[in-house]
Amino acid sequence: MPSKKALVRRPGPRLAEGLVTHIERERVDVGRAVEQWEAYTEALRGHGWETVEVDPADDCPDSVFVEDTVVMYRNVALIARSGAASRRAETAGVEEAVAALGCSVNRIREPGTLDGGDVLKIGDTVYVGRGGRTDAAGIQQLRATFEPLGARVVAVPVSKVLHLKSAVTALPDGTVLGHLPNLDAPSLFPRFLPVPEESGAHVVLLGGDRLLLAASAPRTAELFADLGYAPVPVDIGEFEKLEGCVTCLSVRLRDLYA
Repeated sequence: MPSKKALVRRPGPRLAEGLVTHIERERVDVGRAVEQWEAYTEALRGHGWETVEVDPADDCPDSVFVEDTVVMYRNVALIARSGAASRRAETAGVEEAVAALGCSVNRIREPGTLDGGDVLKIGDTVYVGRGGRTDAAGIQQLRATFEPLGARVVAVPVSKVLHLKSAVTALPDGTVLGHLPNLDAPSLFPRFLPVPEESGAHVVLLGGDRLLLAASAPRTAELFADLGYAPVPVDIGEFEKLEGCVTCLSVRLRDLYA
């Protein structure tokens, strides 16, 4: 039977030293962040997801943002190579975890760079952001890995936020969500819904009509409810201080078989 697994990684003691590129640095309360992470993972489990905890990487401040380390397509894992050199040590534990789940493993090779947060999958369309962390060589390697499996890869410019998925995610019907001031080229998406709050652009599809989103986007939650969805808000305020969002705290694997 299909299983829903989510890779997660506990925040490390150096979380407050995490990288910040497009926002002003604020003080991060690591203890509070751990509580928020635990509530986030409990929300996943409460909606039918089995959480798989990747081994800690305590020397890597940003390691909790596990989505950036790997891109999944079907049963194939593409291990990322971040444009931020300080984050490249995060991938080893993730590679071990996906291999243990039976995934076929590929890697982005030097000189290419790619962060998983720059990749948005909608069915067999794979949007990849070209920005500060992902370069043209990384996009070429992603294309070479996934197109033979049936993917259609679409490159998208990203200059106003850290990652493509800092700007957009998608509803279950494929409609792309975004906060317009953060987008370079919304016309690249066939169906687009603007949302009123920056953090409202990020949803995790829990299954059925349920959408996990940040508690900092109450007006967007109301919009989703009006559209017939069931919003599941979680407080991730400490991670938002580090440009984090609900998507980057897990890697969702929907196509594995138990």
